[in-house]
Amino acid sequence: MRLLLAEDEKALSKALKAILERNNYSVDAVYDGQEALDYLRADDYDGVILDIMMPKVDGITVLKTIRAEGKLVPVLLLTAKSEVDDKVDGLDAGANDYLTKPFNSRELLARIRAMTRTRAAQPDSKLHAGNVTLDLASYELSTPSGSYKLANKEFQMMEMLMRDPGTLISSERFMEKIWGYDSEAEINVVWVYISYLRKKLKALDADIKIKVRRNAGYTLEEIR
Repeated sequence: MRLLLAEDEKALSKALKAILERNNYSVDAVYDGQEALDYLRADDYDGVILDIMMPKVDGITVLKTIRAEGKLVPVLLLTAKSEVDDKVDGLDAGANDYLTKPFNSRELLARIRAMTRTRAAQPDSKLHAGNVTLDLASYELSTPSGSYKLANKEFQMMEMLMRDPGTLISSERFMEKIWGYDSEAEINVVWVYISYLRKKLKALDADIKIKVRRNAGYTLEEIR
């Protein structure tokens, strides 16, 4: 499940991102409201964690803007303020829920589960390519021959490939989306995870494969 985290306090953002990823969420972190709008317009997310007080564009304005553009993605507002008016403004603008800082990480995870539960139960919570299905709720990769429960980064990579079959995805793109800009991981870790996925697809008798294009990237293609 993919989340966008918009929080301008970088230490808090880093801590929240780590907590969410340990709980099998894929997280993109941004640090101002304009960046949040750019990401939301460019990609689809299962949920948004949105701080109200952000530079460039505040969280309420971000929320009103995406709702006006017809985006129904669930939104959890974070605020350091406890005034009732701020909460009411957020809910009236289209927020699904809110949390007042400081908060417990277990409560944050429970709120995220609650606001994304309906979406996860919908039919589009599964991706299909050839005879392969990826369940976005359970992280299960399956074919008629069997199934594997994918590890977090395996799942995120397979999701990227299955959302855009035939589209070339570079190692740098995988690093940016999954490991993040600040990661100390070497770029060859991408190949390690691609190898894991290729072995699983082969073991499942998949009729699709991950094709490697040297010095360019990876694509998901049908086996011919």
